[in-house]
Amino acid sequence: MSSHNTCASPDLPFARLAVLIGLAVSGQAMAAGFAVQNQNGAGTATAFAGAAAVADDASTIYFNPAGMTYLPMGHSISVAGTLLHRSLKFDDRGSNALGPFPLGDDGGEGGGLSLIPAGYYSYAINDRFRIGVGVSATFGNKTDYSTTFLGRFQGNYVDLKALNINPSVAWRVNDQLSIGAGISFVKLEGDIQQQLPVSPLLPNARNRLEADDTAMGFNVGLMYQVTPAMRVGLSYRSKIDFRLKGEATATEAGPATGVTPAFARIELPDTFSVAVHHQITDRWEAMGDYTWTGWSSFKSLDVRNDNTGARLTNPEYDFRDSWRIGYGAAYKYTEALKLRFGVAFDKSPVHDETTRTLTLPDSDRYWMAIGARYALTPKSTIDVGYAHIFFDREGIDRRTIVGTTPTGQIIRGKFDTSADLLSVQYNQTF
Repeated sequence: MSSHNTCASPDLPFARLAVLIGLAVSGQAMAAGFAVQNQNGAGTATAFAGAAAVADDASTIYFNPAGMTYLPMGHSISVAGTLLHRSLKFDDRGSNALGPFPLGDDGGEGGGLSLIPAGYYSYAINDRFRIGVGVSATFGNKTDYSTTFLGRFQGNYVDLKALNINPSVAWRVNDQLSIGAGISFVKLEGDIQQQLPVSPLLPNARNRLEADDTAMGFNVGLMYQVTPAMRVGLSYRSKIDFRLKGEATATEAGPATGVTPAFARIELPDTFSVAVHHQITDRWEAMGDYTWTGWSSFKSLDVRNDNTGARLTNPEYDFRDSWRIGYGAAYKYTEALKLRFGVAFDKSPVHDETTRTLTLPDSDRYWMAIGARYALTPKSTIDVGYAHIFFDREGIDRRTIVGTTPTGQIIRGKFDTSADLLSVQYNQTF
């Protein structure tokens, strides 16, 4: 595999953190499509409601870089980890076998356990100007069915993950307005596998595409202090275009076994968020947001021979633009302890049973979350959060295509999906 690597971490600790995140994250996306919502640990407790206006710690670098101007003078560091367990089970509802090949089973547990780390650092040059950098996993999806899965010829394994390094700046224009901006250096890697209907005597014949690329994007944001108790945040992250380059490998397929240089173009979507944070009383605060994601840029994964340009496969996704809305609140129980909770709704970019895929069986989802922040010292805090995500029980009615050739097999069934997230985050200022 190859990649035109353009990103470098700004210092040794973040270089190590970037390596850790690249190794640890399994990319099970918990925002709509295959976006990763968990860009910090603290936000889990409020279902990430109002994240573009909260600015409680250095993780604001991702959600809205303008929020750095709300952090204390000096250095601010936030390091987080989220354990994510996704349950994904398929229930067959009348799928037919492909030719002489056995139909197969329901594929077992297609989800699993993931660790999603993230880290952020901000420094106040003076009372108006801040710089910072964040490292996090921004997109990903991992689905792993058995090799005897009845949908194995459509695809039984996907591991897609994106690592983002995000240097940022912020400027307090006046007492009401702050603005910020950042550059995203994103490394995207993909591993996609499907069994091949070569012969019943070769049940493990498969195609595998492994590819990666590094590309750049940007993000901008502003915060406006409407009143001493209420601020509004606006945040935008750009689209990022990739030309994934790697190898398509056929194994255990007789004379056809071989390696083909391949590439695939993919465009990760842009996002826009408007958020509000309101300090209702000395003890109560509320936050909310509306976030739009331009998933309509992701229609298919057009994989081609890198030498000849011939199409190898082109699975259709036909995503639509999606949105989410969240509401959260926090209660200052004592000077040291703040309790949090939140709810959210994510609209899926998948719009019907014919465009839903086995390896990305997305559907509308609902968040319920609780958690707390505890002050360990005047300059250090720890966040914990738990969220459960309920997915609508949606179905699939999709024809199997091998390479570019439609077959007579139709996969029909329903998905039972849910997720549990447990997050911890440590914050330090000095």
